[in-house]
Amino acid sequence: QVQLVESGGGLVQPGGSLRLSCAASGSIYSINAMGWYRQAPGNQRELVARITSDGSTDYADSVKGRFAISRDNAGNTVYLQMNSLKPEDTSVYYCNAFITIWTWTGRQTRDYWGQGTQVTVSS
Repeated sequence: QVQLVESGGGLVQPGGSLRLSCAASGSIYSINAMGWYRQAPGNQRELVARITSDGSTDYADSVKGRFAISRDNAGNTVYLQMNSLKPEDTSVYYCNAFITIWTWTGRQTRDYWGQGTQVTVSS
């Protein structure tokens, strides 16, 4: 079983910063990629940033230059440093991980999702 535990959300004023964390745990063989998505009320879930096991990154155009994604040395925790936050960044942010697990019958690879953490940017 894989668990993705998110933290770091909260209320911040425009121009402020937040750092989101997501820790993966369980019977993990490898984590191929981790990323952050967000979904505001009435909107579809969209990719914010992702990072692969080799360190390559991808960002939504709306956050380029403001957000930075990174992983710890073990590769089981992903961070999203959010700077110069704007009201339009307000959303529920979801951690995503593409993970290979081991089972008695072999390895399985699939996407896993965290429960989401609220980020609110407001004066």
